Amino acid sequence: MKPSLSSTALLASALALGAASAHAAGTLTVCTENSPDGFDIAQYESAVTNDAAGRTLYDQLLAFKRGTTEVVPGLAEKWEVSPDGMTYTFSLRRGVKFHTTAWFKPTRDLNADDVIWSVNRINDKKHPAYAAARNGYVYWEGMGMSSLIKSVTKVDPYTVRFTLTRPETPFLADMAMEPLGSVFSAEYGEQLQKSGKLEQLNTQPIGSGPFVFKSYQKDAIIRYTANTAYWGGAPKVDNLIFAITHDPNVRVQRLKAGECLVGTNMKPETVSTFDNDPNVRILRNSPLLTAYIAPNMKHKFLSDKRFREALALAFDKKTYVASVYGGNATPAVSFMPPSMWGYEKGLADRHDVEKAKQLVKASGYDGTELALFTRIGGAIDGKRAAELMQSDWARIGVNVRVQMMEWGELLKRAGRGDHDITFVSWASDNGDPDNFLTPNLSCASVAGGSNKSQWCHKPFEALLAAGRLEKDPKKRADIYIKAQRMIYDEVAAIPTVYPVNMTALNKRVEGFVPSPFSHSDFRSVSLK
Repeated sequence: MKPSLSSTALLASALALGAASAHAAGTLTVCTENSPDGFDIAQYESAVTNDAAGRTLYDQLLAFKRGTTEVVPGLAEKWEVSPDGMTYTFSLRRGVKFHTTAWFKPTRDLNADDVIWSVNRINDKKHPAYAAARNGYVYWEGMGMSSLIKSVTKVDPYTVRFTLTRPETPFLADMAMEPLGSVFSAEYGEQLQKSGKLEQLNTQPIGSGPFVFKSYQKDAIIRYTANTAYWGGAPKVDNLIFAITHDPNVRVQRLKAGECLVGTNMKPETVSTFDNDPNVRILRNSPLLTAYIAPNMKHKFLSDKRFREALALAFDKKTYVASVYGGNATPAVSFMPPSMWGYEKGLADRHDVEKAKQLVKASGYDGTELALFTRIGGAIDGKRAAELMQSDWARIGVNVRVQMMEWGELLKRAGRGDHDITFVSWASDNGDPDNFLTPNLSCASVAGGSNKSQWCHKPFEALLAAGRLEKDPKKRADIYIKAQRMIYDEVAAIPTVYPVNMTALNKRVEGFVPSPFSHSDFRSVSLK
């Protein structure tokens, strides 16, 4: 699809702005591949939105040590857990300032009221701000948080107590995640509520994070300035710009010209153009990430395990890795990646076209055309990927129609089960296996909209519940190994690859540390 005149003009404007500012002292310009879904991080689950909002604008109750999955203090300096694991008491950091902008001027520091407001507006359907989230709280529901949090109460102005309905071993890691643990300004929320403009939480964000939101032009540019009052120390750049550049070739041009100093989620087919470039290097890391095919198990034919197994057997992963990822990925077998603790390494890869044909026949498939959803843009060529699947499945007599759409539309439509098949990827947000399995394949995540397979299986639910209760790491790992075997046996999802994440960095960029969660954190980045 050719860009419209208006979008072309916006992109040209962004290019000009980037060229003017990339060489200005203290300005970091980042080429991103897509617009964020919004800036109210509690509503969304995509990596692009996490980069634009997440740790850029907000702080979380807890944090992760940079570049690791280790939980460390965040807005909470310390915490206590009751012996029964049902109560968590957090002591908040003092002196944390919310952002001052043209649309909001805080009159006080962050305190317990803000934590309580942030949780209740997501967890309490009667809260005035709950209905203002047009996209709902997919991640919160998908992680089963609404059934977990019984109450959040104020012990004193800087102490909050969470009371749970059940013990939850990964709870601390959950509270370090951007969509679950981010703290918003209650004062700002109440100001918007009084004016009837609560939806502005998503368009004019206020956080306490390292950067302050300034402006946004969809599909063109996001501007931030450094939060000089940041409790963790001011960022090392004065300004941060996200130059939204859908065309991967234009991103390459901008990086080569020095208009962008960082390129996130680089497309595999473009990275070789920097092989002999003295000014740009490619940073590769293997995040906690799995790409997979999600068959809608509520739909005819796909509800039959034999048919799903046929799709898995016919899919040629080696060709897929070479053609779609340019070799920058590893064929996947288990749903969890090898870098995740509790990974099941004993599963055998499966590729048998003749057996797939037999299973298709046995399933009673009648040639009905199936809708395969894929996204426009992203880190890979979605059209090419979908066409490879279409070709593989045509060999066993399965007819597939490729439907391309924007990422936000795909998430919404697949979340409510409009698709027959789609393919997505999942990066862990906290390093715990529960965060890989629960948001993608639990019963709660079907209702929440993040379970693209629409799979709700009681034996699997029992394993998830056992894993959340168990405290012993080895016993937890054994539980999650059983869960991965069950996914494999039931073909609840078809893992495709474990991708390599690639970031382009100009030689002027220092201090960038890749995240195991496939997010980008710019608070410690400086420029030579």
